[in-house]
Amino acid sequence: MLRVGHKGAAALEPENTLRSLERAVELGVDVVEFDVLDLRDGTVVLAHSDDLLEVSHGAATGQVRSKSLDELRRAARDLPTLDEALAFFAARAPEIGIQVDLKWHGFEAPVVEALSRHGLVQRAVVSSFHAHSLRAVRGLDPNLTTGLTYPYDRYYLSRRRPLTPVLLGAMLALRRALPARIGGLLRRAGASVAMLHHSVVSPAVVRAAHAVDAPVVAWTVDDLRELDRVVRSGVDAVTTNDPRIFGTRL
Repeated sequence: MLRVGHKGAAALEPENTLRSLERAVELGVDVVEFDVLDLRDGTVVLAHSDDLLEVSHGAATGQVRSKSLDELRRAARDLPTLDEALAFFAARAPEIGIQVDLKWHGFEAPVVEALSRHGLVQRAVVSSFHAHSLRAVRGLDPNLTTGLTYPYDRYYLSRRRPLTPVLLGAMLALRRALPARIGGLLRRAGASVAMLHHSVVSPAVVRAAHAVDAPVVAWTVDDLRELDRVVRSGVDAVTTNDPRIFGTRL
């Protein structure tokens, strides 16, 4: 089973920074996941959302994608570009796989071009919630592995604590329905990997994904009991904010 560091090692270092990527590698992960967005000037940077408050770790407010790189770095000094992150993996972590998670769409071409330029296509998987974005990636380079992320929390409802009981019920319903749907979802996206939130993972959905030759990645698991549950379900990889969790289980 592959061990995947989420946003590097987001529980231990500022997420989506070179420090976080380095820490994940030091802790022995097999794959490092990080998020990317494009800026107004066309630069692709490591960022989880368009919320500058989140990306700057509380230093500034506003939108990320409306900024140029120079403007953004005034608020988020440690924010790396995609090229800087890929250069790190190419030169200093040659055995580590990478997962590039597209947090929006429309900038697939510069991401694919950067992976090719750094010689990382064979070590990479590009993931997204957006099926059309994954189809665009495959159209640009059929050799790139793509992963469909599911489900899509379009309105960030998971961050609203009062909705937790409702969301738990919804996730259980999705878990029951997903084995019958996963093959079609992957086929429509042209994806070969199922990136599933841990709450919708079950032995049945893992079997259904494996039946169409798609490995399953469970995200984002930071609880030991949940780690045991998804491992018993037969997943092929687990993503965590704290890679130290694997030392207690694997």
